[in-house]
Amino acid sequence: MIGLPKTEDQKRPIMRAYSIASPAWDDKLEFYSIKVEDGPLTSRLQGIELGDTVLLGRKPVGTLVLDALLPGKRLWMFSTGTGFAPFASLVRDPETYERYDEVIVTHTCREAGELEYSQRLVSDLINDPLVGEMVVREDGTPRLKLITSLTRENHSLKGRITTLIESGKLFEEAGTPALNPETDRVMICGSKAMIDDTAALVETFGLKEGSNSQPAEFVVEKSFVG
Repeated sequence: MIGLPKTEDQKRPIMRAYSIASPAWDDKLEFYSIKVEDGPLTSRLQGIELGDTVLLGRKPVGTLVLDALLPGKRLWMFSTGTGFAPFASLVRDPETYERYDEVIVTHTCREAGELEYSQRLVSDLINDPLVGEMVVREDGTPRLKLITSLTRENHSLKGRITTLIESGKLFEEAGTPALNPETDRVMICGSKAMIDDTAALVETFGLKEGSNSQPAEFVVEKSFVG
């Protein structure tokens, strides 16, 4: 939970749930947010400067962790908008590549400019001192793939992630078979509607939802930024 000190006209600070975008080993916390001009929190948060006070909840919670999934061959991370944030953390974690032979991240946004963060982060990983050698195989083929799509502008892939899964275009782009509970594991993060629709679709392939206490084939984010 992130917030700012209350103003004179507020009874209590406004706090919102954000996913941590920095990897678990990092000594600083990174967050990824949209800028909402009239938003009760982001309208102020986007104007903070060095030295300003930011409130941070003591205990992080969430289901988008590797331990909530059973072992598998391929890890899919389905994201829309700022839902890419937790995956920005996981693709920089060596444990992700120790557990899975292939990692495929999808990022669906409305406009091309919204893809800049994910594209830059993933393309720079080859130079990362910790995971740079892990994101490619010995033969030079990538173990990490980023697949992007847009809903409002022309793009190599256009449409919602659910549409791309249903049509099979996603798997054609990735060069993989369709989802299989024997080999594939899935994480989903985005708006509540996107999560609900994508989770229901993933279940049609035979994957079951897991949790920290009962790992299974897919997990979804259950906290949302207001």
